Amino acid sequence: MAKRTTASKSKVKYSKETYAYWYESMLLMRRFEEKAGQLYGQQKIRGFCHLYIGQEACASGAITALTKDDKWITAYRCHAHPLGLGTDPGAVMAELFGKITGTTKGKGGSMHIFDKERNFMGGHGIVGAQVPMGLGIGFAEKYKGTQNVCICKMGDGAVRQGAFHEALNLAMIYKSPVIFVIENNGYAMGTSVARTSNVTELYQLGEAYDIPSFPVDGMNVEAIHEAVAEAAERARKGDGPTLLEFRTYRFKGHSMSDPQKYRTKEEVEEYKMKDPIEQVLKTIQDNKIMTEDEISEINARVKKKVTDAVKFAEESPWPEGEVAFQDVYVQEDYPFVME
Repeated sequence: MAKRTTASKSKVKYSKETYAYWYESMLLMRRFEEKAGQLYGQQKIRGFCHLYIGQEACASGAITALTKDDKWITAYRCHAHPLGLGTDPGAVMAELFGKITGTTKGKGGSMHIFDKERNFMGGHGIVGAQVPMGLGIGFAEKYKGTQNVCICKMGDGAVRQGAFHEALNLAMIYKSPVIFVIENNGYAMGTSVARTSNVTELYQLGEAYDIPSFPVDGMNVEAIHEAVAEAAERARKGDGPTLLEFRTYRFKGHSMSDPQKYRTKEEVEEYKMKDPIEQVLKTIQDNKIMTEDEISEINARVKKKVTDAVKFAEESPWPEGEVAFQDVYVQEDYPFVME
């Protein structure tokens, strides 16, 4: 939970600790993804790889607005969220390498990072499949009588799936404590929103189900935090779901194989002027929230974390063949027997 500052004359909204977290967590996400892209080019990471570069505020701002007991689920652009939640960067990198020390023992790869300990219910490779799952996770929390919420993220392309609309309808019927988030980076793979929908203000899709729905500046970590905090408060009071459209942008292609011919270099450079990391760093420096030495310490710490993560992944062993048959099914003891 982010802490607000108490000084009446303060020019900033939140505490030093919160701004420090936002800067360090987003920088870790950025440097990790940059290194992952480099390693992919060296063929040390294979398969699919979708980078989060440019979208970091969408994760960091939401994390400070929620509690450690809240649940997370997202699509396949999923490396950044567990890093922000505290998952060991080495375990995430090892998963990208396909090593036994990865978050899912090397079997999930880039698109299926998972960390039960931190309530990160995974990245999901099937477009839109996580949306009804997010509904179910939220419903389970309500059924158990907790005050926890589920934040369920998706890309702008996922809203074309029928499951998205089914989930929104049921969420409102059940008043399920779910925060649906569309990370609208403008393109579903290589197709712009305007070419796939007559409704380009994607948050308006939630209004058809009477769900409180809002657009949010996805490049501003403070705006993200405030929108998610408000949605979480609504859910905890029993008022049901919220739909948020984070208007963000990815600085890299959809995946590592994307030549990005569908957008201009000028468009990319225009959005880089709104870089969420540079924005929060400017706030820190302009308001003297941290000294330059403290900022340098964060930079060095992040660099070491990424270096150590790569070393850990490279030195970790490959899984043995029998691992492929493990963790496929789970045995549960049910309190009743079907006859």
